[in-house]
Amino acid sequence: MQSALTVMAEPSRKPSPDNPIRETDDEARALARQLMADAQFAAVAVLEPETGMPLVSRVAVAVEADGSPFVLASGLSGHSKALAQDGRASLLFGEPGSKGDPLTHPRVTVIGRIEKLDRNDPQHAARRDFWLKKHPKSKLYVDFGDFHFWRMQVERANLNGGFGKAYELTAEDLKQADA
Repeated sequence: MQSALTVMAEPSRKPSPDNPIRETDDEARALARQLMADAQFAAVAVLEPETGMPLVSRVAVAVEADGSPFVLASGLSGHSKALAQDGRASLLFGEPGSKGDPLTHPRVTVIGRIEKLDRNDPQHAARRDFWLKKHPKSKLYVDFGDFHFWRMQVERANLNGGFGKAYELTAEDLKQADA
């Protein structure tokens, strides 16, 4: 029996046929952060409230320094209606390149809960300005009454850094170094 005072280092995880997940390292963290920061859009997966069936849609996205993605969405959209009922969601970041097998290109799926943000939030103006720097064309509708920011509270992420490069990340792994 192990003493409560004994501290054992986690052995380095090496991929195997039974567990292909690699140990998360700084390179994996940086790749996940970069995929998210570079993204203009992501696929959002939600659950339809009427049926419980999955619904996937494309959304414009930005990421705060703490690694939290946020989107601007109309209340008329199916994904906004679903999120208003059940905030569980995932966002898929990363685009396949124009050549080769699309499954060999890096991508990260971020899993968590998405909440609608109040326009009276003290950070709304700064978030709006940040958003418009990344998505200037959305100036046409960012202030429409049915559009709101929705922010994900990240629980975890799965990074596929390319063939044979699978990682499991925490919310902490997605934070920028200076956050």
